[in-house]
Amino acid sequence: MGLYSRFILPRVLGAAMGTKPIRYQRKKVVPRAQGRVLEVGFGAGHNLPFYDASKVSHLWALEPAKEMRARAAERVAASPIPVEFLDLPGEQIPLEDESADTVLITYTLCTIPDVMAALGQMRRVLKPSGRMIFCEHGEAPDESVRKWQRRLTPAWKAIGGGCHVGRAIPRLIADGGFRIEDMETMYLPGTPRFAGFNYWGSAVKA
Repeated sequence: MGLYSRFILPRVLGAAMGTKPIRYQRKKVVPRAQGRVLEVGFGAGHNLPFYDASKVSHLWALEPAKEMRARAAERVAASPIPVEFLDLPGEQIPLEDESADTVLITYTLCTIPDVMAALGQMRRVLKPSGRMIFCEHGEAPDESVRKWQRRLTPAWKAIGGGCHVGRAIPRLIADGGFRIEDMETMYLPGTPRFAGFNYWGSAVKA
């Protein structure tokens, strides 16, 4: 791991993931989580203030980057929710089958190298009655924007921790063995259009 990944990238991601439009998106989806929750791609803990502590009994915070876990420490210490860190990547979730009531993913599917393997793991650990709550950016509906997504993705991946700006989120979720229950979409205001088309909602096991 280079100096950029160790010292600069965590700060870049922390700033980007804490902008006002993204905070507003978190406020929409995170309170829907309940029971025993697995958050994949916990990062610096930006979702923690938005959980409904009366509905969440335990939170598994899956975050393989120790630099991001360190940046989350202050938020974790201030949270009333019991937080248990898992330091493996999304493709290797170290939980038993059907152990989570909710799987939460926010701005995570764009960066996981083997996204289908990770979705398979999320499906494995989710209870039959559980839900996956998601908020992701991805493929834009306009071809003019999709062209820029294709052009910029190689450079964006290099500076953004592997972020793919144009992944087809609904198709990935369906191919991962889930059925989308509800979903909304929009370009987030105040964000570049090539990286600002958002999908959010919930899905269950297909």
